Amino acid sequence: MSAAADMHEVPQVPTTRASGRWVKAFRTPSGIVGLVLMAVVTVLALLAAAGVGQDPAAQNVSEALQGPSASHWLGTDQFGRDIFARVCSGLANSLRVALVSVTVAAIGGVLLGILAGYYQGILDRVVGVITNVLFAFPSLLLALALAATLRRSWLTVAIAIAVVYLPIFARVARGPVLTLRHAEYVLAATAVGRSRLSTLFEHVLPNILGILVVQITLSLSWAILTEAALSFLGFGTPPPAASLGGMVYAAQSLTSVAPWMLYAPGAALILAVVGLNLLGDGLRAALDPRGANQ
Repeated sequence: MSAAADMHEVPQVPTTRASGRWVKAFRTPSGIVGLVLMAVVTVLALLAAAGVGQDPAAQNVSEALQGPSASHWLGTDQFGRDIFARVCSGLANSLRVALVSVTVAAIGGVLLGILAGYYQGILDRVVGVITNVLFAFPSLLLALALAATLRRSWLTVAIAIAVVYLPIFARVARGPVLTLRHAEYVLAATAVGRSRLSTLFEHVLPNILGILVVQITLSLSWAILTEAALSFLGFGTPPPAASLGGMVYAAQSLTSVAPWMLYAPGAALILAVVGLNLLGDGLRAALDPRGANQ
């Protein structure tokens, strides 16, 4: 290779055995338990999405408020609807809302955060004002206000949650970029003629992916809880679609008669949230730079 070519070669982004650390995330106790729990939740949601089993909206008044049995594993509700089918459908709806909302929030927030942190100036100030305004409102109250304003559907719930979590991703992305923009390999890439935008996405963004993955995992659990809270308050996914929060609300007045109506959606909600939190803990422990050499 010629000397001229050597002069224009951009130094490689430092790596810390990333592939091994990703594998390590699923070898920790929390990572393993979280992965198993989320596998169960995902399978149940996929069964509902594929239409396997009983129709969650099918009513049969003659079988109303029956306890768990061979024909209805988790019993039936006051309309004779199968609780197991509705729990699976509720999980599918919760995961759909969480995935859409967190995806939108992550893309928008990360884009704003890395651009603000890297270019700074007026863009950084504008993004700072936007995030401060959104952070001024309690997250659930802001989501409730947005969901009440928009036409009621699962998509509007997802949009409301996305707006609430967007500033979180903006701040999570902006902080590390402020440090990385002065890293030697970033300065070298700029010195050899790479555009600032190219350097940002090729050399800065890959180095904050670990932090972002952990934040995405934790945000998914928060989004599921927020969707359930909105449904409980009557501003979530409208019926006849099943919602875990809506099922918990409907079970309140029947707890003494049919406790399975409350236990089943509550357990499913706990399963999903705990699974995602444990998975996030496993990823955080494995991707912590302080443990990279251990």
